[in-house]
Amino acid sequence: MGSVATLPLILIFVAAAIAIWVAGVRLSSSTDALDTRLGLGSALGGLLLLALATDLPELAITITAAIHNNLGLAVGNLLGGIAIQTLVLAALDAGAGELPLTYMVGSLLLVLEGALVAVITVMAVMTTQLPPTTELIGVSPGTVAIVVMWLVGLKVVARSRERMRWEVKAEGARPGRTHSQRRKEDPKPHRQHSTKTVALIFAAAAGVTLVAGVLIEMSGDALAGRAGLSGPVFGATILAAATSLPELSTGLAAVRHGDTQLAMSDIFGGNAVLPALFIFADLFAGKPALPTAAATDIWMAGLGVVLTGIYITGVILRPQRTFWRLGPDSIAAIGVYALGIAGLFLVS
Repeated sequence: MGSVATLPLILIFVAAAIAIWVAGVRLSSSTDALDTRLGLGSALGGLLLLALATDLPELAITITAAIHNNLGLAVGNLLGGIAIQTLVLAALDAGAGELPLTYMVGSLLLVLEGALVAVITVMAVMTTQLPPTTELIGVSPGTVAIVVMWLVGLKVVARSRERMRWEVKAEGARPGRTHSQRRKEDPKPHRQHSTKTVALIFAAAAGVTLVAGVLIEMSGDALAGRAGLSGPVFGATILAAATSLPELSTGLAAVRHGDTQLAMSDIFGGNAVLPALFIFADLFAGKPALPTAAATDIWMAGLGVVLTGIYITGVILRPQRTFWRLGPDSIAAIGVYALGIAGLFLVS
């Protein structure tokens, strides 16, 4: 798209972002409906499918960037996406009501899920330090370890959802439905649809998301070059924000229905998937992606871990007061993110 004028490029980028928003909402609801009817989440394979479905925009961008040998954009988008998607919790907090989101969730399961995000992200940072020549069929052993850890963590979280060994009494909590309860009822948009129709909606939404992901990667890369932004910086900020729109939309919908624990759990779950997507970057690029990470990528990965730690602390401490409709943890997260972005430009 290097020959396309700047204004059409901006329009393509915005249109692709809107398509990701709309298709992401449909993808999420149809995935939930298929999970309800087919019991996908009861098996590890089903959990894997559901997790990848929620991060299709990032997957599309990762594969497209890897094919174009633009690994800087792919790495920046995935590692930067953890920070921006964690910041989505601040927006959900603002829509949660009079009490902070972390007060209402009242679940230690979220601490486990947040810890999984932190562990996998740190593993990604460690993998950036491996020599690029350390690979097997183009795949870094660090990337393989990340995928294995994610699968193990996914299974542990799934079992903990069903059989938590700790009994926690969180007075005043309003967690809403659990994942198990959600699987017992169809999402409202699809209650009148047959399973075949829902599957077609899922396929169409996935197709639109993949096409939009390709367009947003190509137009975004061209715009970044013209604006003088490096691929990693653009991928970690503007591109990551655009691909986090479905999480924002579905999270706000869950909070409006009172499902605060589900909203926060889905954010942590989506963040845990992102480092595992480097397996696709490695395979399509034919070489390890993470060892090509820039200092900005490592910086944003660290910022994502810090923001995750802030919300884990909030879940444990359960603050009761809000300021400007935000809990103190969300206010701290916004401040830390702002400082992190300022530091990003210094690092770059």
